[in-house]
Amino acid sequence: MSLIEIKNLVKTYQTGDTSFNALDGVSLTVEKGEFVCIMGTSGSGKSTFMNMLGCLDKPTQGTYFLDGVDVSRLNADELAEIRNLKLGFVFQGFNLISRTSALENVELPMIYKGIPKEERIEKARAALKIVGLEQRESHHPNQMSGGQQQRVAIARAIVNDAPIILADEPTGNLDTKTSIEVMEFFVKLNEESGKTIVLVTHEPDIAEYSKRVVRFKDGRIISDEVRA
Repeated sequence: MSLIEIKNLVKTYQTGDTSFNALDGVSLTVEKGEFVCIMGTSGSGKSTFMNMLGCLDKPTQGTYFLDGVDVSRLNADELAEIRNLKLGFVFQGFNLISRTSALENVELPMIYKGIPKEERIEKARAALKIVGLEQRESHHPNQMSGGQQQRVAIARAIVNDAPIILADEPTGNLDTKTSIEVMEFFVKLNEESGKTIVLVTHEPDIAEYSKRVVRFKDGRIISDEVRA
């Protein structure tokens, strides 16, 4: 079975007396170790799709198997548990806690997992070293550049050794040079650590880093291109 297997996914939103499908019968499989970019204009359904992938929302219809588990049938606690085990998240706005250090930010997912403090610190330091920030572990977000903050977010995403990283416009707040550095980290994680990466972007030059590009329009997949 594929790592991600989605069949006929529909997400319907109700606005007053009218309803519309943000996702309209989406089917997609992602194999272990793939690097997939999701593209589409605003309102195309790509953000709704990422929320489904991240177990942050439930479909109106259809099925979603994540590593063999039908997550469309799970309750809130079960969804939270599978998110922590299987998924690492990287967002456009970094989503770091401003009053805590880089090390403490990276520790957060392990606190939810109940990992003892000494082990948390050891793993958080190892994750920061992977992204080249071992000298910055005591710095707060406001003492770091945007690129450094995003690398802290990547360290947080990988610290639990989740097999899948979901990245939503991770370079949206970064300049071109820093965007290249961040994307090179994603490529490294994919090629050297075998992480499966699904990344949303509207920028074609960012999509060039992936091995597969899936384009959305009006809640449907209109193309699915595998790169050589």
